[in-house]
Amino acid sequence: MSAKKNLSAAQRRALLAMPAGWLACGFGSGLAPVAQGTFGSLAALLPWLGLRQLPLPIYLLVIVVGFAIGAWACDAASRALGVADHRSLVWDEFIGQWIALLPLLVLPASWWAIAAGFVLFRLFDVWKPWPIRWLDRRVKGGMGVMIDDVVAGAFAAIVLALALYASSTMR
Repeated sequence: MSAKKNLSAAQRRALLAMPAGWLACGFGSGLAPVAQGTFGSLAALLPWLGLRQLPLPIYLLVIVVGFAIGAWACDAASRALGVADHRSLVWDEFIGQWIALLPLLVLPASWWAIAAGFVLFRLFDVWKPWPIRWLDRRVKGGMGVMIDDVVAGAFAAIVLALALYASSTMR
């Protein structure tokens, strides 16, 4: 069993004993036994349904503040677990998913676009094309946990925006 994939009972207690741990594990969504990143991304859709109602500048502020708090929380949780970027730390998926869905705030879209944004984000997060993989390997601490998902979210947002634009011009 890999230390990065599974939590011992002591690690789970340490993680859930602090507010940073609750946030870092996506309010429990990162505690799924498998596919923690996917469960974190799915859980991120629930608050997004409310966040999408915000004016764009406030939405962007939420992402920036969420990133900063997430870097702190993931750093604290990693130290408590004794494992850098444990799979249970999924707050980065929340921020990356919200970035991936950014085009849906400004371009007309239907329910399929939410699903496409989810799939695109997961694709870029797992595939990790350059520079995502480079950042994942070189940036450490809470910033390292967060930054690769921010870039994966940006890549997904670009592809989603292009797909939405293309579909709107084909009508």
